[in-house]
Amino acid sequence: MTKSALYTRTGDAGTTSLVGGARAPKDCPRLEAYGTLDEFSSFLGCVLSDPQCPVEIRRQLLEVQNMLFNVGGYLACEVKEGECPPVWVLCSSHIEELEGWIDALDAETPKVNAFVLPGGCMLAARTHVARAVCRRAERRIIALASLEYVDPLLMKYVNRLSDYLFILARYFNYMAGVEEIVWRQEKK
Repeated sequence: MTKSALYTRTGDAGTTSLVGGARAPKDCPRLEAYGTLDEFSSFLGCVLSDPQCPVEIRRQLLEVQNMLFNVGGYLACEVKEGECPPVWVLCSSHIEELEGWIDALDAETPKVNAFVLPGGCMLAARTHVARAVCRRAERRIIALASLEYVDPLLMKYVNRLSDYLFILARYFNYMAGVEEIVWRQEKK
């Protein structure tokens, strides 16, 4: 009987291969960073697969998922001490594009002068979950960057993605005619 190509058994002892063949513990900061990006991308898949998700937003989210896979590859590469490798697939124009998406959605969504709580329509709620996972991915990337070099452009991109998802969730609620859930401070 031949072994399935779907499993290698090389990670059974708690390590995995990085790009280039070096082995790393599965709970190290590098794997936490790109693993959380993978989790984030999976939640984006839940958003874009919703039948209520507009075609243009699906296009944007697929573009983001593709970029997340690419930057995951960047994070899966071991960094030698003293090296400062750039994210080869990311440039400032990607951040400018995200900011354009944010501005367009913000222009279509009524202003709110309160903290918005996650929820509303199902599509907005899913988007808020993706935003929260994006923030966790950002924290994991920052933790890795405190130990070794990570291109600051990557941190800026992930930070901007969470801003995009915040306004996207608000936009989904607005388009569905669902009122925002706003935080009410309890009186002492």
